[in-house]
Amino acid sequence: MSKNNGSLLTHLECVACGAEYSAEELQTVCRNEDCKSILSAQYDFTANTLTKEELQRRPATMWRYREFLPVYDSENIVTLGEGFTPIIPLNSFGKATGEATGKAIGEVTGEATGKRIGQPHVFYKDESLNPTCSFKARGLSAAVSKAKELGVRETVIPTAGNAGGALAAYSAKAGIKAHIYMPKQTPNAFKTEVLFFGAELREVNGNISDCGKLSNTEAAVHGWFDVSTLKEPYRLEGKKTMGYEIAEQFGWVLPDVILYPTGGGTGLIGIWKAFRELEQLGWIHGKRPRMVAVQSDSCNGIHLAFQNNESSSTFKDKGITIANGLRVPKPYADKVILKVLRESQGNSVSVNDSAILESLREIALREGSLWAPEGAALWHAFKILSQSGWIADNETVLLLNTGNAYKYLPFDS
Repeated sequence: MSKNNGSLLTHLECVACGAEYSAEELQTVCRNEDCKSILSAQYDFTANTLTKEELQRRPATMWRYREFLPVYDSENIVTLGEGFTPIIPLNSFGKATGEATGKAIGEVTGEATGKRIGQPHVFYKDESLNPTCSFKARGLSAAVSKAKELGVRETVIPTAGNAGGALAAYSAKAGIKAHIYMPKQTPNAFKTEVLFFGAELREVNGNISDCGKLSNTEAAVHGWFDVSTLKEPYRLEGKKTMGYEIAEQFGWVLPDVILYPTGGGTGLIGIWKAFRELEQLGWIHGKRPRMVAVQSDSCNGIHLAFQNNESSSTFKDKGITIANGLRVPKPYADKVILKVLRESQGNSVSVNDSAILESLREIALREGSLWAPEGAALWHAFKILSQSGWIADNETVLLLNTGNAYKYLPFDS
């Protein structure tokens, strides 16, 4: 690398077998044939000189944490102002709850019962305010920045929508050619944004797994760098900044529970990684949050594996869901996601489309905000866990709204 403007990145490490790899060369996943697990960026936290006080004087973007992000030369940072999204209290939900009726987790659609749910301890982090209107901006900012630093000229990604738009946008700014593989059933707004950013769009009959198979084949032929979820190390680093921000915005005292919409699971893994790093820095202490993975009934392999105490998930795809970002039949990092849920003493919930749409409308009417369907699923999951007693009334709870509904409109209802 030409210079180092503060990144404390030292190397990459396989999360499964511990094999180490250079961060100064292009890497994908562990090269050990019997492993092939994800690579995690490692930093020398003992060399850190940044203080919390100095941090407060920095610009309100995710790059305020640049020491703990992977780009050595700041000239290679490709940013559109992503990060430091607000954390907002859900103040309008004092009376409306979902009533658990003895059914298993994920089966309740919820009725208003008048019981108060732990207000004002429930908050949401609004990732829809990121560039390209979703949390995907974080991961793709980090991934494209590092790809630029390592000399990548063309990238490829299979996507359910938002990740493709983010890759197209950041690649446009970086001068990198992006190739986007997207299911044909994806709402048109996602396709239009990709084309406006000048990326090549390939529509595929099938789900994101089908897109991944085709894009992998084409990438091998053309030499494109694959930035699929967790098949390169640096999208995770961008997503982990949600965890850094949560800690900073809550005054370095973490919430009790975090609910996260889980498709590929990068954000859930990244937030957990951030908490571990913040402990190494000595910036947080005490118990970490219980993490909750929320899935669609359409693709709920993680939920089923967690509830059945299994260490990996099986392929599950029951077809189209309005929360198309949750239609990931088998996440590449399923073992890591399940490990995080268990380490955090967390939980999982599976939600159907009618409950997601009901929650989306409820949030819009009461909070004046149009959440992405993936985020709206969290409100229903929260009601289930609250009514069952798994979340106590006095606990601080954070929901991650990962995008907004405008790209998905109109909904079939």
